[in-house]
Amino acid sequence: MEKLPTSSKALRYLPFLVASAFFMQMLDATILNTAIPTIARSFNSHPLQLHSLVTAYMLTVCVLIPASGWISDKLGSRRTFLLAISVFSVGSLLCALSASVTMMTVCRVIQGIGGAFLMPVGRLVILRSYPRSMFVNVLNIVTIPALLGPLLGPVLGGIIVQYASWHWIFLINIPVGMAGLWATWKLMPDLKAVREQKFDWPGFFLFSSSAVLATMGLSSAGGITDKPRMVILTSAGGILQLLYWVLAFRSKAPIFSPALFRIRNFAIGIAGNIVCRLGGSCLPYLMPLFFQVVLGYSALQSGMSLIPLALSNLLAKTVAPRLLGKFGYRNIMVVNTFTIGSLLASFRFVGPGTHELILLGMLALLGGANSIQFTCMNTLTLIDLPNADASSGNSLLSTIMQLSIAVSIAAASLLLDSFGGHSATSGKAVETAFHATFATIGAIAAASSFIFALVDKDKGITRKRRKAA
Repeated sequence: MEKLPTSSKALRYLPFLVASAFFMQMLDATILNTAIPTIARSFNSHPLQLHSLVTAYMLTVCVLIPASGWISDKLGSRRTFLLAISVFSVGSLLCALSASVTMMTVCRVIQGIGGAFLMPVGRLVILRSYPRSMFVNVLNIVTIPALLGPLLGPVLGGIIVQYASWHWIFLINIPVGMAGLWATWKLMPDLKAVREQKFDWPGFFLFSSSAVLATMGLSSAGGITDKPRMVILTSAGGILQLLYWVLAFRSKAPIFSPALFRIRNFAIGIAGNIVCRLGGSCLPYLMPLFFQVVLGYSALQSGMSLIPLALSNLLAKTVAPRLLGKFGYRNIMVVNTFTIGSLLASFRFVGPGTHELILLGMLALLGGANSIQFTCMNTLTLIDLPNADASSGNSLLSTIMQLSIAVSIAAASLLLDSFGGHSATSGKAVETAFHATFATIGAIAAASSFIFALVDKDKGITRKRRKAA
């Protein structure tokens, strides 16, 4: 395996290159949501029917994550990173040139193909290029800009839509991508695996096809009366998923090993992640629509209103470790999931007459609760994995996180349609559909508390606390 270039320049600037790629991807994941109503008007479509623009990107990223490490080892990290930035930039340009929702959805898939490799390959390069003594400091440099993406995305999207046009949401990626290509060529080490590893292509296609079909099934019901199509697609996805796990038991090197689920906290963490994220991961998509369609906010007002959600999310990450040490995983997550569910459901009481300070306070509380929950869920899932299973377990967790976002958005759109939001002819009817959707996703998120109640009572509590007890 090739070592990191010996120049101090490469050592100094490589983390910032990877951080920029992380930031670009995280920004792109949130910047579009604020612009959806404006794009819908441009294409003469209903804003509640444009969820495919978000799910197409998220789903593409999700299904390609398992292959990212193998492809990087095969092509080399520098070539893979160059290819990822190029595809992402071309996809961005094509999105800006799109003349219909269908065309933009296809272009978002192209964008997702590039975006899927940025974070896994970047993280892999950092892991392999620096000694463990430097790893924490380097990883902090890499992750902080990524955390700022969700904070700045809605605001920047609102500013662009308000003062320019939605096309620039995608066009701003072009100069950033060109700078990234130059920096990658100069700074990125070309790491390859010493020994080529076999990749589980049959398992990869089964798992990916299952995710795509299930999400398409939920999405097909959004605004479409063909419910049998939804049943057929989601059922086919479920069958393929079941078939994957049957074959995985027989495979010598599956992409996700069934043996991982013998680890109690990993199994609880994955199950809890799915249910909790299914309820709450649609929020960055749902709230900008609610602000603009129901409350009558402008795109800029909508983006600015999401700042408390993202800012409290960022700040609460510093609190989570201390809470875990004092109360443990089970107590924190059981209480916190009920809190998240209650806060989500409480948005059913928000309307055009609600004072802005109340709304912003609710969003701030929800952002903080979400941050604590996601930190706890992710660490619980990985904490007991042995080193030999760490890579596979982390890959499955990353895939589940991305898939949950796509499925959550598709499910939220399905709920809006089921409650009459897509076909509503009055503002009050749309508001009622949103309120019913908030109540439902709140109940789903709260239901995950029953899963987290299975965690050992003392898990995560520091020794000092245990002895005192």
